Amino acid sequence: MLQEILIIEDEPKVANSIKQGFEENGFAATVAYDGKIGLKMALTGSYHLIILDLNLPHMNGFDICKEIRTSKNQTPIIMLTALGDIEDKMQAFGLGADDYVVKPFNFRELLARVRVFLKRSSSDESDQHTQVLKIADLEINTDMKSVHRNGVLINLTAKEYTLLEYMVRNKGRVLSKVEIAEKVWDVGFDTGTNVIEVYINFLRKKIDRDADKKLIYNKPGLGYYIKED
Repeated sequence: MLQEILIIEDEPKVANSIKQGFEENGFAATVAYDGKIGLKMALTGSYHLIILDLNLPHMNGFDICKEIRTSKNQTPIIMLTALGDIEDKMQAFGLGADDYVVKPFNFRELLARVRVFLKRSSSDESDQHTQVLKIADLEINTDMKSVHRNGVLINLTAKEYTLLEYMVRNKGRVLSKVEIAEKVWDVGFDTGTNVIEVYINFLRKKIDRDADKKLIYNKPGLGYYIKED
């Protein structure tokens, strides 16, 4: 069965070009030219990945992403937009987007990013063995992709979860920004931005802020690590 991609993009030329590119590479692709229609399709359809523009008629991409994640839908979302400011990227990531590609873009790069997320999703689905990772009073159920601290459920975005799981699997080891970019983001990452710092801060607020013992630390100039005192 072909993997299905939903493209929410209001520029017909761009949308049809992306659709054609995916179909030529063995995917099924569907286009929504309107924000509200795109959201409805995302919530009612069965898609393996969503390509989402920001500037859309009737409903913008930020709100669409928020609604998708609020509904507990964890389908990978790649933002594809002309808005390249770091503030826009941070807002998108904070709402649960998995990646952010700025127009104009190279389709081969977009295709490579899509394949990374689809490969990861397929790997997750094929793993039938529940595994629980623990450090102090933090527990990660890698089957359910759920996180609890002291028995309280912590809601994380897909990218926050991936970063936390990687850090816990490497607990006690300092992870450089380059390593985190390669292992968590999977593709070449612009180390000139502060995306990794922002995500570490997201995790600290959700994991450590209300806890007596902190778990997430940094070594200036070297990287980040998680450990139990």
